[in-house]
Amino acid sequence: MLTQTIRRQFLQYFKDRGHAVIPSSPVVPYDDPTLLFNNAGMNQFKDVFLGKSHRDYTRAATSQKCIRVGGKHNDLENVGHTSRHLTFFEMLGNFSFGDYFKKEAIQFAWEVSTNIFGFDPDRIWPSVFLDDDEAFELWTAYVPAERITRFGEKDNFWEMGDTGPCGPCSELYYDKGPQYGKAAKLSEDTAGERFLEFWNLVFMQYNRQPSGKKDPLPKPSIDTGAGLERVISLKMGVESIFETDVLRSIIAHTEEVSGIPYNLHDAKAPAFRVIADHLRCLAFAIADGVQPSNVDRGYVLRKVLRRAVRYGRQLGIDRPFLAEILPQLVDTMGGDYPELAKGQDRIAEILTVEEESFIRTLRRGGNILNQIIEKSQSAKTKLITGDDAFKLKDTYGLPLEEILLIAKDSDLTVDQNRYQELEIEAKQRSRSTQKSTHQLASESVFANFVKEKGETKFVGYGHTMSSGKVIGLVVNGEFVDTMEEGQEGLVILNETPFYAEMGGQVGDTGTLAGMEQTFLVQDCIAPYRGLIAHKGMLQKGSLVLGTIVTASVDTERRQKIANNHTATHLLHWALFQVLGEHVKQAGSVVDPSRLRFDFSHHKALSAEEIRHLEDLINGKIRENLPVNSYELPYEIAQNREDIKQFFGEKYGAQVRVIDIDYSKELCGGTHTSAVGNIGLFRIAKENSIAAGVRRIEAVTGKEAEELSREGEEQLSKLAQLLKTQPGLVQERIEKLLEENKLLTQELKAIKKSQLNELVNQLTLKAERKGPVPFIVGTLPVSVEELRSCVDQALELLGSGVVVLAAQFPDKCQLVAKISDDLVAKGYSANELVKLAAPVIEGSGGGKANTAQAGGKAPNKLDEAFAILRSHLQRNPAPKA
Repeated sequence: MLTQTIRRQFLQYFKDRGHAVIPSSPVVPYDDPTLLFNNAGMNQFKDVFLGKSHRDYTRAATSQKCIRVGGKHNDLENVGHTSRHLTFFEMLGNFSFGDYFKKEAIQFAWEVSTNIFGFDPDRIWPSVFLDDDEAFELWTAYVPAERITRFGEKDNFWEMGDTGPCGPCSELYYDKGPQYGKAAKLSEDTAGERFLEFWNLVFMQYNRQPSGKKDPLPKPSIDTGAGLERVISLKMGVESIFETDVLRSIIAHTEEVSGIPYNLHDAKAPAFRVIADHLRCLAFAIADGVQPSNVDRGYVLRKVLRRAVRYGRQLGIDRPFLAEILPQLVDTMGGDYPELAKGQDRIAEILTVEEESFIRTLRRGGNILNQIIEKSQSAKTKLITGDDAFKLKDTYGLPLEEILLIAKDSDLTVDQNRYQELEIEAKQRSRSTQKSTHQLASESVFANFVKEKGETKFVGYGHTMSSGKVIGLVVNGEFVDTMEEGQEGLVILNETPFYAEMGGQVGDTGTLAGMEQTFLVQDCIAPYRGLIAHKGMLQKGSLVLGTIVTASVDTERRQKIANNHTATHLLHWALFQVLGEHVKQAGSVVDPSRLRFDFSHHKALSAEEIRHLEDLINGKIRENLPVNSYELPYEIAQNREDIKQFFGEKYGAQVRVIDIDYSKELCGGTHTSAVGNIGLFRIAKENSIAAGVRRIEAVTGKEAEELSREGEEQLSKLAQLLKTQPGLVQERIEKLLEENKLLTQELKAIKKSQLNELVNQLTLKAERKGPVPFIVGTLPVSVEELRSCVDQALELLGSGVVVLAAQFPDKCQLVAKISDDLVAKGYSANELVKLAAPVIEGSGGGKANTAQAGGKAPNKLDEAFAILRSHLQRNPAPKA
């Protein structure tokens, strides 16, 4: 496909020019609380642009999966109704982190546009920021000055937020031709129909302070983004991005499923386009670990799915259908994005379950709509309130246009002003889910330290004790030359065996000992990439820069951590075997006493699945294979399907592989030397922590033995309580349950016999002083039994009125029932209840033949009965 060809040629072009080709990060920004979804190629490099970390490369290129829906970037309502809006798209990009700047960025963009994209050079129109004379001059080497357009800050100045990195940008537009508009040049095309922007080059050269002042960045950088779908639409010369190869193939499959042909200009065309776009958005999000839900990004995803279902109904599809179209998406994009193929079954299952749920909701919504119409027609205003309309849209997925049409057919109007107020409030709530943070670019004090003193050499893979020189001391957040006895702070050595907390593994503890000094290491952290800091307290002596110390790790604690970390890898492998390849790690914690593993899965694990996991892992522990580690170039590792890589991780040029034959993962943590050292593995707990994310907590070795003993002790205590042997507990419980069942049945039979007798006695005492026989009284029964007694009494009475009550310490319940022949004459149980309810300080209602009430004054039941008796004796046929 052309899309695949252009994507690969773009990345190869930049690879040939010294760029590291970095895989797309997941659509879920696991390490960025400011975003619902990744919506630009630069998201995964934000920490680099902010100066908070560095990479092993200064040039990069990506094809990033992006979703723009919810929050600031929300294209949802436009999708399907325009030629260019999408919720899911791919963004091609090249990046420079203090390497090249404007000259090279413009040169690269021109060469790619003309040689890779194959665009006509005479139809490319660059734009620059109003005051950016440098960019203007650079562009004159490629296009005539009259084709370079200057725009203001709104169009050609980029900023990460209210503060932080920012700078002018240069956008590339392509002239689609006079058939798309009469504008002869870019500045005249205010509607944006003829000149389509396809690439944005951001020249990140300033750091905006909270005061608004723009300080020059010490290392200007480049961030570019080209929408792949737009590029393909221009290259194919089609009217809409939905006519491009990938999207058009999904539309063709939708034609087969719906049985309706697609026509670009037909009234049903938006439905096809919505389904094609939304399926991509849903499939990639689910593949990356998001699941439709009622909160945060899961809520946004559910809205996308429900919109696709609604538009499917416009094509006459009233059953779950997205899973039928999914294989076409996997066929076209699964080659470059294998997560789609691996997660296909799970994606299909989640889509179908969600669709079935929403179809039920729509049916329920239809009933709610009828109730709202009836309520509105009975009102003087003949108005569907804004609150009701918004409820139908937000809760039941009925679009405003559909509500307006239904209202018109019913001679009603809709309060659209109130509806729009609620829409705005909902959008503001969506935006508020994204945390507002100051994103100031900074030259970290630790970054400067690394430049001056160098990185810490980690020797802890092979040693737990080594000597090192003190090269940094931090007390109260500031670098100092001396640390005195009793002070707490950080000690930085030129080399250390201490592992710093990273990747879910806790930091090492131990001691740093000199000739006259002892520093107790309570934790170990990595404040900056390449730097290891020992956190703790100086127990003895004073430390000065240059002091030589012996760094000793707590080896027993380290071994437990190593065992648990290797067990985490075994668990990940076992989850693949038991649940499937859709499982993705979503977080972990490894400490001396336990391990915790979060992973993507859409339902709770059964007892059988948990047992299967334990059996697989313990089998591998007994097999006792060696745990090997080695380094590979990341470029090689990322193309190895047998090596697992994880969300949110930022890998360097060289990566470390933990290899246990059947399990291979990129990992920088410490591991045991042989799997058998783990001893025993037990799962302590499995639960949900978010929609589509499960958590397993497990223990190994001694802790696993203790967990097993806890179970044995509980079984022994149960056996003692049941007066039997542990091996016979199940048999004893089953026998007790059977005995209980028989006793319960006997008790019910006795209770039923007693109730029958009570009802018979009441029926014999039926009062016949008025025009109709009636029974009034109180029974010592439950509410459920009360209804049964009323039915039975009326059946024995034949024709008449029955009003019975059940009395409790602080409340009472009253049920009235009238035979059908008396209802036909005008008697009403509802009216009887309305007479009695105020007396017992309660409320109630019902129909003519049966009604009930509850009250807070059981002591007034006799008073209520007296009123009912009087009413029935003197009224031949009360009207309801």
